[in-house]
Amino acid sequence: MKEQESGIIREQKQINPVADWFIRLLKGVLVGIGFILPGLSGGVLAVIFGIYDPLIRFLADIRRKFLKNALYFLPVAIGAAIGIVLFAVVVEKAFGKYAALFVSLFVGFVAGTFPSLYKTAGKQGRKSSDMGILIVTTIAIFALMLVGGQQLTEVTPNLMVWLGSGLLMGLGLIVPGMSPSNFLIYFGLYDKMAIGIKDFDFGVIIPLIIGFIVCVLLFAKLASWLFRRYYSGMYHFILGMVVGSSLAIFPTVVFPAFTAEQLAAAGLTFWGALLMSLLLFIAGTVASWLFSKVEEKYPREEMF
Repeated sequence: MKEQESGIIREQKQINPVADWFIRLLKGVLVGIGFILPGLSGGVLAVIFGIYDPLIRFLADIRRKFLKNALYFLPVAIGAAIGIVLFAVVVEKAFGKYAALFVSLFVGFVAGTFPSLYKTAGKQGRKSSDMGILIVTTIAIFALMLVGGQQLTEVTPNLMVWLGSGLLMGLGLIVPGMSPSNFLIYFGLYDKMAIGIKDFDFGVIIPLIIGFIVCVLLFAKLASWLFRRYYSGMYHFILGMVVGSSLAIFPTVVFPAFTAEQLAAAGLTFWGALLMSLLLFIAGTVASWLFSKVEEKYPREEMF
């Protein structure tokens, strides 16, 4: 009987290797887009797609099972690079005109996976203090993004500035809910970064990559220790970051796109833009909810 049950468990965990590779590639594409899409966080999307925890543990002890883990995360890395480059092109061509539509779709992606993320946060139990962390974090990140909604200053790009921008993007992975793109917008660097990536300007790309890698390697071990020691509290903290940053996207990114000037530039009426934003939000929500159901049906093997 036990052998039969174990066989069922093994069968449940099996998934076509090729399909699994492309699923991880798709996750990487979406995480990469999250790195440069204003208001979103690559770290949040990594959590939502179930790759944050194993990735942080891998980076915290990179020599342990290096080849196996590197091969596992290779499609994620490729996908992230594709997502960043592709969306950099979109940013230059259309994001200014259709910001509300793009952001509504991605907020829908986040909203659809909230039930799965909430379930993951409570996997080791849920205390009243965890709910307090969730509420306080939600309010704090919402207020922070709301107050910082206006561009602070223009910074002249140079090597050190792009290194610092790479560090910010690394923090966007380590600290889910933090959107590096928002800070880059505040300092007038966002469009310059997008153009540099689109044009394959290595004077921009190389320092960004170096800053990103340095940040991730420095802080991955700390993040891994915090999750081992304070699993429930950390996940509810992240959940609060997800909720707060998602809510703050509407007054800081979506609503400003419904001004008469922005609507005229996009060639849309107010009601047309509102309807399209709503439909894209619903589409993103349903798609990500269905995706999370597939994830639950085919649970992944532990990487460590």
